[in-house]
Amino acid sequence: EAEMAAPTMEERKACWGARDEFWQCMDRHADDASKCEKLRVSFESLCPQQWVKYFDKRRDFLKYKKKLETEGYHPPEAAGKS
Repeated sequence: EAEMAAPTMEERKACWGARDEFWQCMDRHADDASKCEKLRVSFESLCPQQWVKYFDKRRDFLKYKKKLETEGYHPPEAAGKS
């Protein structure tokens, strides 16, 4: 179907631009998605669904990696039960 077609260069650039703006917004607002809703909507409308899923996973991974780098690794068992 049409949505399986590979995005053109223009579409990819629009998608990446929307992603970057959304991510920057999330960074500024400590991941408060409600503050970045408009950017999220344009990110989702400009990027193929698969990409949105991939980028969401990627962002979680990058945040996790950054956390490990700044806080060091703590095995889950050692974490205090909340």
